[in-house]
Amino acid sequence: MIAIHSVRATLERNALVARRIWLVMLSGFLEPVLYLLAVGLGVGALLAPVSLGDGTVVDFPVFLAPALLAVSAMNGALYDATVNVFWKLRYRRLYDSMLTTPLTIRGVITGEIVWAQLRGFLYSLSFVGVLLAADLIRSPGAALAALPVTMLTGFAFAALGVAVTTFMRSWQDMELVTLGQTAMFFFSGTFFPVSSYPQPLRLLAELTPLHHANELIRSVCLGDVSAGDAGHACYLVAVIALAMTVAARRIDRLLIK
Repeated sequence: MIAIHSVRATLERNALVARRIWLVMLSGFLEPVLYLLAVGLGVGALLAPVSLGDGTVVDFPVFLAPALLAVSAMNGALYDATVNVFWKLRYRRLYDSMLTTPLTIRGVITGEIVWAQLRGFLYSLSFVGVLLAADLIRSPGAALAALPVTMLTGFAFAALGVAVTTFMRSWQDMELVTLGQTAMFFFSGTFFPVSSYPQPLRLLAELTPLHHANELIRSVCLGDVSAGDAGHACYLVAVIALAMTVAARRIDRLLIK
């Protein structure tokens, strides 16, 4: 069982540090906003409407906006779960010190994942305000309904980020993380439906967590939730469970060494 006090102690420590870098944390949500302005409202005005799988046709900015909301959650969670955790694990050796106390490995790792998710949720919450201001989301009710899905997305990428970080050996390995993040951003149905891809690329795209987050958040924002969306949610939950297990075992092994 995860020790609640371990999770709380990790969150409190991260909150104390974050007070000094809150401007840096807030700046991360700007990337999806710039894509929305440049591609969604700029180039998107010249593009034809997008046809969804059920035959519904929506304007390109309306199609793009929910996916960028998922990207906001991914960016915030993944950055904190990789860069910050890698620093603490390999250079700061913070976890070695923390685990000389009554804190548990699973509690500390869960605390890091929850904290990374909170950063992703902060980005998402800010971006929802942008979508409402630009009238690119159906209603305030749809915006509120989308927020829990962004939290699920943040948890998935936070857990995945921590798990991947345990395999990193140097800062150069961050380039592989960035490559994977960029590939998901462009090829997971963010800008176009994956049904428009060649079959091999489509199958690969459908395996990515961002694709499932895109589809789930898009359904909620458009008010078109169906039974199939439960599959997207279950996929993200499975990613969380698997990644948390891998992260805890890997860090346990690294610290024992």
